[in-house]
Amino acid sequence: MVLRPLDVMPNGTRNPRQSPQEGPGPNVEASRFLRKMKGGAQTCLIESANGGAFVVKFTNNPQHSRVVMNEWIAACVFRHLGVATPETAVVNLSDDFIRENPKVCMEHRSSGVPPTCGPHFGSRFPRVDVAVYDFLPDASLNKVANVSDFLGALVADKWLGNTDSRQAIFFRDHGVRSPFVVQMIDNGHIFGGGVWRFADSPLLGPYFGKVYDSVRSIKSFDPWLASVASFPKTIFEDAFRRAPHSWSCGTDEAEFGKVVDQLMRRRGLVAGLIDECHAQPNGRFPNWP
Repeated sequence: MVLRPLDVMPNGTRNPRQSPQEGPGPNVEASRFLRKMKGGAQTCLIESANGGAFVVKFTNNPQHSRVVMNEWIAACVFRHLGVATPETAVVNLSDDFIRENPKVCMEHRSSGVPPTCGPHFGSRFPRVDVAVYDFLPDASLNKVANVSDFLGALVADKWLGNTDSRQAIFFRDHGVRSPFVVQMIDNGHIFGGGVWRFADSPLLGPYFGKVYDSVRSIKSFDPWLASVASFPKTIFEDAFRRAPHSWSCGTDEAEFGKVVDQLMRRRGLVAGLIDECHAQPNGRFPNWP
């Protein structure tokens, strides 16, 4: 099978597989449109004024304006759980940038709609001298150095109520002879997307590829389940507080606090939700009796 590059970036600073970023992310200014990306949110790859490239999800995207807040919060959760995910940033789009880059738009029905002026969610694109893929064939997954991160991602997806399929990117971190690494991306549909409710289903969450061959029992998920069990509530509160106000859709801290309280209560449900996925006759966990 021929691999299809998601995009190829010019040479640049290497983005490590596990981001050292601790907070939600810096504020950067958009300076150059690079290309449109795939997906229902109609993101764009945009270079910032400091040279970093970000996949930008707009506040007025076609899915729901809350998905940018969801992305912001999910990135904080993944980093705390030790699951590889790109660095994030608030990417500011000025009136001048929007006017000078008419290709930065979203197709709503029959017309193009530009993003609003102001802050949008950015996920750093790997600036490496090799291709970045959104898919690897099963035969190549044993070449992914951190394939176990898919186990942590499943724990996070079931806990956070992700109603979308698990998305990821793959790239070689140190040149063509090095192993692939994976980063988890596209988390806008945690909390059920824009509704901020939890609709659990055993059909939602697991990645479609053969990334769970190492799983022998629920104990294979213990490191991430333990992290969820002791997850600090303050991480959610701090992420919400530091996000741009326009991302909250009028939700105040008290209302978001109710969502966080539900998350704290859901911590004890995650193992059972994963076991329900295992019970499905789809062969996702071939070595888990």
